[in-house]
Amino acid sequence: MAKRKSGSIAVPFLVTIFIGLILVGGAAYGIYRYFGFGQTDVPPEPTPRTGQTITYADNHTVLLILDEPEQRCSSTFVLMRSLPIKKEIVFIGLPTNTISLIDGTQQGLKENYDRGGANAAVDFVQKAFGITIDRYMKFDSTSFKKVCDIFGGVSYEVNVDIAGFKGDGSSEYMNASQIETFVTYSMFKGGERERALQSAALLAAMVNQADGKRIADGFDGSFNSIINLISDTTVTSVDYKNHKTAIKNMFENGTSIALSITIDGTDADKDFLPSDNFIKSIVENYFTDENLGSDVPPVAADNGGSEQAAEPVTEERATINAPLETGEAIGEDEIVTVPEETQPAEAQLEETPAEEAPAEEAAAE
Repeated sequence: MAKRKSGSIAVPFLVTIFIGLILVGGAAYGIYRYFGFGQTDVPPEPTPRTGQTITYADNHTVLLILDEPEQRCSSTFVLMRSLPIKKEIVFIGLPTNTISLIDGTQQGLKENYDRGGANAAVDFVQKAFGITIDRYMKFDSTSFKKVCDIFGGVSYEVNVDIAGFKGDGSSEYMNASQIETFVTYSMFKGGERERALQSAALLAAMVNQADGKRIADGFDGSFNSIINLISDTTVTSVDYKNHKTAIKNMFENGTSIALSITIDGTDADKDFLPSDNFIKSIVENYFTDENLGSDVPPVAADNGGSEQAAEPVTEERATINAPLETGEAIGEDEIVTVPEETQPAEAQLEETPAEEAPAEEAAAE
């Protein structure tokens, strides 16, 4: 019998070992990759921000107070609700003689303010209307007129006999001093109730008639000018920083953003009692975030054409509420719009007749 060569056995044996090594190595490598051994974590690329997001957190409520004892007029109270996500500012004039049953006792807005100042007035309004007021701003003559100058005055229908005004119901341009004279006038036929709603309507008209882009562009300087003139306010520079983008976006990209709401209630002798239905309505429509257009998602501030979520169609904002003649509340259908041919503020200031200029300016001349 012939002997088999040893090489004939070694070759298949080596091939078998080689194939086995390949299979085992491949399996080991697969396990190694599967469990991520030896991998280095690579941080994800940051997503660039295209603008600050505007949310319901930017909504805020400020009680505006105009206190001018030298005018021999009660203080003026206007509630301002800012809703940047809807590009809307709501002004509600509060009659100085407003009363409410609070903690089992009858209290009044004027009495609380006279006794405890702005903080007491804020406390009264919060309890009487069931809302939260975030801040207050108390203006004197100088700071109030500064605000009016920044907005450029206003054209407004005047239907009351005030010295320096035509008072025939036609639209009249008012500079800062004339606005001050109008809102502190104490002889409106409808009393404090009419004065409150006229003040709110005038402020809304002034905001709507202003050049929104100009206001937005000069916002930093305007805020510094105003805040340095107001000695009594809870608004801070931090508040401004937190809400600046949202507010500027309203002015720069909104249209007729301001509206005034006529307060409804009962005149009882010298007092005014707000209607429970009115309070319920404004709380639901303007002070409850989940009801502020639930179909409007958080949006990004407009930034050079960046995309923005669409808003639901709303009715056009009026710029003037028709003045009262009988002291009755202004209805929703009694709204007049200022003519579009209103001159720029600078031109109007120059063309204001001398007889309409405030007494202090005439004295200076």
